[in-house]
Amino acid sequence: MIDNMQEKTHYVSITGIIYKDDKYLICKRSLNEKAFPCKWCVPGGKIEKGDFINTKKDTTDHWLNIFEKVLQKEIKEETNLQIKNIDYVSSLVFIRPNGYSTIIVSMSGEYLSEDVKLQEEELTDYAWVTLEEAKNYDLIENIYEQLQAVEKKRKSK
Repeated sequence: MIDNMQEKTHYVSITGIIYKDDKYLICKRSLNEKAFPCKWCVPGGKIEKGDFINTKKDTTDHWLNIFEKVLQKEIKEETNLQIKNIDYVSSLVFIRPNGYSTIIVSMSGEYLSEDVKLQEEELTDYAWVTLEEAKNYDLIENIYEQLQAVEKKRKSK
């Protein structure tokens, strides 16, 4: 049985499918990660209260565009990259090993600048891959489909 707190509490994570020309950035998760250790993923992280609480509100009561702001922060922290043209891709939910649900909002962003420098506690390797090359990696389930969705959206523009 799920207790009342677990029923109402969710982690919210933002992930970023970063593209540069015809390639996408994928990263390998550390062995120490609780969920999906050593699997290939796209960078991102959980939204934490500290991401906004000490910043100026955009309205009297609200902080706006939190997904975009947290994604830019997480991409910079985890990979050193700066991104632009952020767009929504998809959302999903999964149950973490600790029993809490995680809502994941997947966004895409275009490479803007800097060289990849990984936050090694969380990510151990990276690759810039085409959609076809991504099939050769042990990706977390649904990452490939998200890459496909971004590719389709980019080609339709």
